[in-house]
Amino acid sequence: MSPAEFVDPYLDPETGILRNKVGAVTVSALAEAEAALSFARMVQLADHPVEPTGDLDELRAIHRHLFQDVYEWAGELRTVDIVKNVEGAQFFLPVSMITRASMFTVAELREENMLMGMSRERFVERLAYYYDAFNYIHPFREGNGRTQRVFWSRVARDAGWQLDWRAVRGSINDQASRAAAEDRNFGPLLEMLNQIVVAIGDERGRDAGWRV
Repeated sequence: MSPAEFVDPYLDPETGILRNKVGAVTVSALAEAEAALSFARMVQLADHPVEPTGDLDELRAIHRHLFQDVYEWAGELRTVDIVKNVEGAQFFLPVSMITRASMFTVAELREENMLMGMSRERFVERLAYYYDAFNYIHPFREGNGRTQRVFWSRVARDAGWQLDWRAVRGSINDQASRAAAEDRNFGPLLEMLNQIVVAIGDERGRDAGWRV
């Protein structure tokens, strides 16, 4: 099938936006509903987190909880190959490789004891590596960024750190992620993460834990 013949099953053919449970028919309306509803669910996760399995199952459980009010496929792995909607962007990992690549990455992460017992510098370095790896895997059709933030905030807490995402705007994250994935330039990603890694107990980190 040629690209011109491909039909994305996630999109409503009438509106051209993602099929959703909230009745949104415009990009802005969907984005507003998604942000509000996923934030409310994110707050719930602060008190009732999903089982910390440290693998694709945990990511799926987080995604399911965050987006259960918006998408029927919340928590399900994507079934189509996707690319970020910006000029020159490269495709994320092919669908056929998501499960195997996730298993490989998780095995690496567990070999490093889920980033526990590391100096701050080493923690930031390895977090950047795994953040890039999971970003490239991109297991869901939408909502990967917020799912990753919840996941890595949990991993960080267990390793003695907190991630204060409040200073990270979407454009900063997107640019840093693209530089790492497409150019293997981890500088921007390391800089971004270095700004948000906070020691547990630090005044700045006291209310940053769930603000992802």
